[in-house]
Amino acid sequence: MLLDIMQSGGDKQFIIITVFAYAVILLLAFPIHECAHAFMARLLGDDTAFRLGRVTLNPLPHLDIMGTIGILTVGIGWAKPVPVNPARARKVSARTAMALTAAAGPVSNILLSLIFVIIHKLVLLIFPLSEVSYYAAYAFYFAAQINVSLAVFNLIPIPPLDGSRVLYVFLKEKYYFKLMQYEMYIMIGIIALMWTGILDVPLNFLQNQIMSFLGFITGFIG
Repeated sequence: MLLDIMQSGGDKQFIIITVFAYAVILLLAFPIHECAHAFMARLLGDDTAFRLGRVTLNPLPHLDIMGTIGILTVGIGWAKPVPVNPARARKVSARTAMALTAAAGPVSNILLSLIFVIIHKLVLLIFPLSEVSYYAAYAFYFAAQINVSLAVFNLIPIPPLDGSRVLYVFLKEKYYFKLMQYEMYIMIGIIALMWTGILDVPLNFLQNQIMSFLGFITGFIG
């Protein structure tokens, strides 16, 4: 965030939207994402995260200090991972519980994006077109894009991202746990690829497809 503001040249509208965007990440996107993991685990019988107070929309239990600093400075950060124990799940197998719990986070962000797209359209529909209504509508659309970006990124099927937990359903255990041994190194590699921009093309393509779909299903609003 600070990097973006410093490069904005003092553009007030840009600064306001940037602050709004990062507030959405820290106060809504991250907490809802992690709460969804915890809630799904609880729903399936694993109360590990519930007992630690993670089934909550309060941002504080979910925010990681270093991840928050990273978001506010260079724009790359993370929330505190939700501890789960799929073996405690009673309603499905441990393998299925891990996949459903992992998928709950990205799905929650896409649903939040849908809400923001609806608000974006309602602002343009209800209020007279002005500078204020334009920037308000844009801010909500930007918030929707942020949540879709978070969902798409987390669905990359490599550890430690949520997509790797979903992948567990389709891999033999020996291959999955072999892959997990290199989790830290893979994450460092992902961050490096993000800095180089190599991941931008495929991730932006998926993000645009989801945003187009959300625009389509909310077409009744106008």
